[in-house]
Amino acid sequence: MPYDDVLAAFDPALGLEVHVELNTASKMFCGCPATFGGEPNAGTCPTCLGLPGAMPVVNGKAVESAIRIGLALNCDIAEWCRFARKNYFYPDMPKNFQTSQYDEPIAFDGWMDVDVDGETFRVEIERAHMEEDTGKSLHVGGATGRIHGADYSLVDYNRAGIPLIEIVTRPILGAGEKAPEVAKAYVSQLRELIVALGVSEARMDQGNLRADVNLSLSPKGSGTLGTRTETKNVNSFRSVERAVRYEMQRHAVILSDGGSILQETRHWHEDTGITTSGREKSDAEDYRYFPEPDLVPVAPSREWVDELRGTLPENPTARRARLQEEWGFSDLDMRDTIGAGALGLVEETIAAGATPQAARKWWLGELARRSNEDGVDLVDLAITPADVARVQALVDDKTVNDKLARQVIEGVLAGEGTPDEVVARRGLAVVSDDGALGAAVDKAISENPDVADKIRDGKHAAAGALIGAVMKEMRGQADAARVRELILEKLA
Repeated sequence: MPYDDVLAAFDPALGLEVHVELNTASKMFCGCPATFGGEPNAGTCPTCLGLPGAMPVVNGKAVESAIRIGLALNCDIAEWCRFARKNYFYPDMPKNFQTSQYDEPIAFDGWMDVDVDGETFRVEIERAHMEEDTGKSLHVGGATGRIHGADYSLVDYNRAGIPLIEIVTRPILGAGEKAPEVAKAYVSQLRELIVALGVSEARMDQGNLRADVNLSLSPKGSGTLGTRTETKNVNSFRSVERAVRYEMQRHAVILSDGGSILQETRHWHEDTGITTSGREKSDAEDYRYFPEPDLVPVAPSREWVDELRGTLPENPTARRARLQEEWGFSDLDMRDTIGAGALGLVEETIAAGATPQAARKWWLGELARRSNEDGVDLVDLAITPADVARVQALVDDKTVNDKLARQVIEGVLAGEGTPDEVVARRGLAVVSDDGALGAAVDKAISENPDVADKIRDGKHAAAGALIGAVMKEMRGQADAARVRELILEKLA
C-alpha cells in the first residue's frame, strides 16, 4: 500500500527496545572476559555455561554503567531492585533461563527529546534494566544463514553472560508520517549518548547496540492501540527507519483487507528490505518470571547515585546548540548533519584537526554518497574521523588536491591502509616539480595554439582550457595553481 494511503487511514504507534552491550572487562555474573570475537567457546566458565553448582556474582561496574545510562535518560534510579529468571528455551541460552530484571528495573520513568526536521518529539522511557546477553548460533549451509535450510547449527557461548542494558520506550504516539524518521533519530541520538558516557563501543555492526522495533496501527483518530509486531535485532539506523516504514505498509494492507495482525516477532532482511515471521510473541506471564534466588538485591545508595550524576556528559540538546554556535553552522547545516547521523563523526573529525566546514564537507558529501551506495550507515564505513582529518590535512598542505583526495578515501575504504599509505601505494601525490609541469605545459600550448593566442592577447580566462589539458596529461596530479602560473609566464 502506498505510504500516503497508510497515513490517510491509520495512526502508527511506535516502540523501541534497544539492547546496549556494556564494555566491562568481565561478564555480568562471572569473571570471564567480555570481549568481541575470539576462539568459539574459549571465554566461558561453569557460571556462564549454567553448570550445576556454579554461583553468580553481580558485576559492580555494570551496575554503575546502568545507573549512569538511567541518569542520562532522565530516569529515576531504584533504591532497591532485584534480578529475576526469565524462563524460555533457546539453544544459545545454556541455563535455559536469562537472568534479567522484570518488575523491579534499576532505572525507570525517563525521557529523551529527539529532533526531526526541526520538530521535537519527546520519547518517554519506560525502563532501563540490567540483564545478560545470549550466546550466538551459527547455522551452516543453506542460502540465508538462518536455521531454515541449514545443514547443521553450531553455538558459540562466548557472548553468553556479557552485560546488557535494555532500554524500553513507552509507545511513541503522534509521530504520523515521521514515525520512521523519529525511530531512526532516537536510536542515533541514543547511540551518541552511550558513546559519550563511555559505557559501550555501541558498534551496531558488531552487535554492541541492537534495536527491536515494535509497531502497531490503529484506525485514524480512534485513540486506541492496535496489535503490535516486534522486528528483532535491527542493526543499523537506516534499517530501523526502513523496518518501521515496511511494517506500517504491511500492517495497513492486512487491516484494510479485513484481516488481523498476529502478535509475533519478525526478522528484518537487509538485502530485500522486508520482514518475515519469526515466532508468536510471548507475553510476560509466559516467561514465568520469578526472583533470582542466587543473587542479592541491588540497592545503590543515594550518595553513590549523586556522585555518578556528576560524571554525566553534556545534555544532548545543549551540546548540539553549543556545537552549532562553535562551528558556525546554519540551522539547515546542523539539521542535515544530525539527519545524516554525522554529528559525532564531524565532532571527532574536528577534534582530529579538520575545520568544521571541511569535516562536514567530507562526511555529508563523498562519504554520504558511499554510505548510500553501499547501503550502510556512515558510522559503519571503514574509515575513521582521524582518517578523514588526515585526508583534509593532505589537501591543505597540497600533497593531494580534492580530486585526488577522493581517491585516497576510496583506498582507505578498500582497506589499503592509512591515507598516507594510500597516497604512497597509489602514487597520488601532486607533482610540483617545475620541470615535469613545464614539459606538460609546453605540450598543452603546442597542441592548443588558438587558446595560446587568446592568452597572449590578454584573455587570461582562456587559461582554464590549458590547465585542464595539463591536468589530464598529469592524471590529475598537477598543482593547478602552479600550472596557471607557468602558463601565464610562458605566454606573457
